Amino acid sequence: MTLAWRHLPRTLRLETSSLRIQTKYPSLSGAFWTSVAKLSLHTKPRMPPCDFTPERYQSLAYDRVLEIHKQHLSPILMPYFSEPLLLHQGHMEWLFDYEGKRYLDFFSGIVTVSVGHCHPKVNAVAQKQLGRLWHTSAFFVHPPIHEYAEKLSALLPEPLKVIFFVNSGSEANDLAMLMARAHSNNTDIISFRGAYHGCSPYTLGLSNIMSFKTKLPSGLGCQSTMCPDVFHGPWGGSHCRDSPVQTIRKCSCAPDCCQAKDQYIEQFKDTLNTSVAKSIAGFFAEPIQGVNGFVQYPKGFLKEAFELVRERGGVCIADEVQTGFGRLGSHFWGFQTHGVLPDIVTMAKGIANGFPMAAVVTTPDVAKSLAKCLLHFSTFGGNPMACAIGSAVLEVIKEENLQENSQEVGTYMLLKFAKLRDEFEIVGDVRGKGLMVGIELVKDKMSRQPLPREEVNQIHQDCKHMGLIIGRGGIFSQTFRIAPPMCVTKSEVDFATEVLRSALIQHTERRAK
Repeated sequence: MTLAWRHLPRTLRLETSSLRIQTKYPSLSGAFWTSVAKLSLHTKPRMPPCDFTPERYQSLAYDRVLEIHKQHLSPILMPYFSEPLLLHQGHMEWLFDYEGKRYLDFFSGIVTVSVGHCHPKVNAVAQKQLGRLWHTSAFFVHPPIHEYAEKLSALLPEPLKVIFFVNSGSEANDLAMLMARAHSNNTDIISFRGAYHGCSPYTLGLSNIMSFKTKLPSGLGCQSTMCPDVFHGPWGGSHCRDSPVQTIRKCSCAPDCCQAKDQYIEQFKDTLNTSVAKSIAGFFAEPIQGVNGFVQYPKGFLKEAFELVRERGGVCIADEVQTGFGRLGSHFWGFQTHGVLPDIVTMAKGIANGFPMAAVVTTPDVAKSLAKCLLHFSTFGGNPMACAIGSAVLEVIKEENLQENSQEVGTYMLLKFAKLRDEFEIVGDVRGKGLMVGIELVKDKMSRQPLPREEVNQIHQDCKHMGLIIGRGGIFSQTFRIAPPMCVTKSEVDFATEVLRSALIQHTERRAK
C-alpha cells in the first residue's frame, strides 16, 4: 500500500480484529479502495489446535463417489454444498475430509452427535458389545437393555417411566401419535406451523414446512396452529424468550405479563374452536423448533397451551429429538425449561451420539391404553448395541459435565453471536439456549424479510472454505442452525465467531461492488 497510515482521513477506520472497513468517503479513488480492501482480504481465522491425526484416506476417488451418488442414491438426498464435502473421519468436535482438511463441526450431523465424534469411551463400549452380542429380539432379555432403561427412566420425572425403544425420531413420533389416539379415543392432533416431526406417512401430517408437504394423502387428522414466533410473528418483544439474547423488537410488557404470549394463546384457542373436533387426541411441540431455525416461544406459552389441550381430552407430547440430553444447558430436557410435564416424550438423535436409536417415554396409563389396542413391536428397537452405546453416552454427559458445558459455552456463544447482529444489518436475529443457536439472515432489520437464498448459500460456502460447518433452517433456509457437540470449547466458539464475521464481511463487500 502506497498511502501512509498517518495520511488516512480520521473518519476512515480499519478494524484489523474484525477486518471491517467503514468510510464516509465513497468518492475515494478505486485504486485506493482496492488497496485498502486488500488488507481485509479475509486473512483466514486461525483454527484452534487439535491433537488428533486422521488416517490416510484410501477409499473411492472423489469423482467416483459423486458418480455413484448420482446413479444409485436417492435423488432427494442432495449434498449439502455445491462442492460436496467428502468426509473421511471424525474426532470429538472435528471432522476431516478425504484430503485431510480439518473442519470444526458446528452442526453435529443435524444436531445428533451429542458427546463428540467417535468419543473414546463410547467407542470402547460399542466395540466390547460388538464382540459379545450384536442383536437379539425384544422378546428376549439382555442386561444392557435393562440397565439402560433404568438409567434413562431415572432422568425423567414421575410418572414418565415406561419406555418404548425404536430406531428414529420419525418412528418415535409416529408411535406417539398412535399412543395419543389410543389413550384419548380421539383423532385430531395439533402441531405448530414450521414444525418438523418426521418423514413417515403419519408424521408428515405434523411437519408443517412446505418442502415436507406432499400431494399424496398422509397424516390424516393433523391440524396446524400459528407458531408463536416472537421475531417473525405479529407479536413479540424484547423480554419474551428464555434466552440470554432477546429479539430487537420493542416491548412494553410488565415484568410479570407477556402480551405476546397472551395474543398467541388467543390464536391457539381459535384453532381449538374452529379447526378440530370438540375433543382432541393431542398436541405436539418441540421445546425449541429445530428445522424451522431454532425458533423459541414466549415464556409461559406452552404451559397454558398444555392446559387447554388437556381440557379438550388430549395428551401433550414433547418432541425432544433435538433439544434433549442436556443440550439446552439449564435443564436435561427441553420441556423442563418451560415448566411443563408432558404425557409423552419422544427422543432420538443425541440419545446414542449418532447410532440409530430412539425412544418414546410415557406414563403407565398411556402405555396401558396402547397395549389394549395392539401388540407394538420393533425388530431393532432397543437392541443390545444401541442400549450399550446409550448408557455410555449418559455416563459421558455426567462424567464430563457436558450439560454444564452446554450452559456455560452456549451462553458465551450466544453473546458473541449477538455482537454480530449488532455489527451487520443482515443479521436480523440471534436466538436460542445452550448449544442450540439460530442466526437468521434478513435483507434488513426493518423488514425482516429473508435474505435471498443465493446470498445465504454463498455465506454458507465461505464458512465451509474457512473450516466451519454450520447447518441451515427456516422456511426459506435463511437461518444458520448452530449446534456443536457438547464438548465444544470457548476458543472454538471464538474461531467460529471470527469465521462468521469474515464471511459476513465478504458478503458486505460483494454487495458493495
